[in-house]
Amino acid sequence: MLLPLKSCVFSAKTNQVQRPNILCWTFALRTSVAAVISAGQKQIIFILILLLCGLLSWAEAEIIVSHAITLRGEPKYPEGFSHFDYVNPQAPKGGTLTLNSIGTYDNFHRFAQRGVAAAASTSFYDTLLVASEDEVEVYYGLIAKKLEYPEDFKWIIFHINPRAKHQDGKAITADDVVFSFNKFVDQGVPQFKQYYKNVAGVEALDKYRVKFSLKEGDKEMLISLGSLTILPGHYWESRDFTEPLTEIPLGSGAYTVKDYKIGQYVVYERLRNYWAMDIPVNKGQLNFDYIRYDYYRDQTVAFEAFKAGEHDLREENISKNWATLYTGPAFDDGYIVKEEIKHDIPQGMQAFVFNIQRPVFSDPRVRMALNYALDFEWMNENLFYNQYTRTRSYFQNTKYAATGLPGKEELKILKPLKGRIPDEVFTREYQPPVTDGSGNIRSQVRSALKLLKEAGWEIRDRKLINNKTGKSMEFELLMYSPSMERVAIPVQKNMERLGIKMNIRVVDTTQFINRLRSRDFDMISQGYSASFYPSSDLKITWRSDYLDYTYNTAGVQDEAVDMLIDGIVANQDNEQALLHYGRALDRVLTWNHYVIPQWHISMFRVAYWNKFSKPAVRPRYTLGTGTWWIDKNKEKNLPKRKIN
Repeated sequence: MLLPLKSCVFSAKTNQVQRPNILCWTFALRTSVAAVISAGQKQIIFILILLLCGLLSWAEAEIIVSHAITLRGEPKYPEGFSHFDYVNPQAPKGGTLTLNSIGTYDNFHRFAQRGVAAAASTSFYDTLLVASEDEVEVYYGLIAKKLEYPEDFKWIIFHINPRAKHQDGKAITADDVVFSFNKFVDQGVPQFKQYYKNVAGVEALDKYRVKFSLKEGDKEMLISLGSLTILPGHYWESRDFTEPLTEIPLGSGAYTVKDYKIGQYVVYERLRNYWAMDIPVNKGQLNFDYIRYDYYRDQTVAFEAFKAGEHDLREENISKNWATLYTGPAFDDGYIVKEEIKHDIPQGMQAFVFNIQRPVFSDPRVRMALNYALDFEWMNENLFYNQYTRTRSYFQNTKYAATGLPGKEELKILKPLKGRIPDEVFTREYQPPVTDGSGNIRSQVRSALKLLKEAGWEIRDRKLINNKTGKSMEFELLMYSPSMERVAIPVQKNMERLGIKMNIRVVDTTQFINRLRSRDFDMISQGYSASFYPSSDLKITWRSDYLDYTYNTAGVQDEAVDMLIDGIVANQDNEQALLHYGRALDRVLTWNHYVIPQWHISMFRVAYWNKFSKPAVRPRYTLGTGTWWIDKNKEKNLPKRKIN
């Protein structure tokens, strides 16, 4: 007689359950046929057909059921873990954390397609999964208590925690997940629909199970779906998701707005009945009863307010301030703590970014020439107190940063692109221009002018003139931070040595965002965010079909870049191939000179009023302020402060 199916079910991985595999069915087939061989040929054939049908139906990818999902490797924390290692599970709750924000805000809807949302307005909502801060791309259940997916990654089922509640106490259901995804597709920013075009459908299997199906298997996309913001469908179904929202929205997260004055301040309050307060991913976190953001017109005013005690904590990103201004009685008496905390977190490409859709910057030789106008060595010595390192890669501080010349495996990727990518990719290691730090850049000026001449420009009466149009080179550098003006001025002066007029324009954050969205700029001081590895998110940043989205800041439309991005997307599960594709992309991007690279520092520079305690272990990949708490004994020793 046939073996029972349950005898073939096994667990091949720790904390993961899998369906029967083809070996079990082969064994069952062989044993069952032997058992009925005496029954006659017709009966045997009939049984064989039945077994083969079962074999075909079950010879599919194994199903993994788990509490976590990771792009590669295994999760650090097992099923049933109590809390992350970098928290204090007994951290006391209470008090107010007061922070600052620069500029203004006019609404509470982070996902609107216009307007400026309040700081931390994403805290209204929770997601299905949440990332650990001491692992790379490992996600654990928040709204979802577990998940299941096949080894071919063609679908994923999220099992919603039956305890999960919206802020009004109504249950979070599979229908809310379906609604949220469709709302983002239909009324969210255009890149959402484009990014998730591989999603074939989403359906509620029952009240607490929701299934996403993909057109093609893609584990990274399954993980990305776990980061979906979950909206209360009964609140958002009658509202236009594209428009700003000035009322306080109903959310699914731990915080809502307690008090506010549009453009001036906003106070978030942690809900007393938040359902997920003590689940493992939140244990020891969400320690502040209130989080307040006060708005200031610029960083200088905000810093003076910090020293006066008007807000609690400040991460400094201006080297001069850190070296010269963090002094005074409050520091001397220990009321304000000043800390430098080293880290090895990947660094982004902070840069002056060219809009290469502008004709003046369409020629890579022009962009390369203008790179000579940034004298980093002089700036580091005279402006930055030697605190910075020059950025030379889009994957700085990771193994994906290209060094030396391309190796054998990279060449297999790059050679088919020869003629469509810069020749230097094959012959030279990319390094930004280097000076002696004296401020004398005559050699750099000569190199720049040679490139500009090749591109059809020449000096006439101390102005750089285009030979075809007869027009001089003039462009605008758009910024929103007045503090960046002091570092832009030396670049501006060096541009003058090349006969170029670079106008510096500082606008408020609202204007900056609007001009960025409409691509109404020549050059901006911004850059590209850091990443632990080359992910599929690079599509949004670099691929041609994302040209109209703000993440493609430089406005790149390049078939060779598209092919490299496609290779990265296709090899998310192949670590060696991803390494080679990542380095190949890094070479092509840097040698195309889409930016003038700036600088980075592998250290947190943080100052805070001495009212906090924190866990013994900091999360490896963040500063970890979300794990801090207010120490009442420390707080009572502080002098009276001008804090709201």
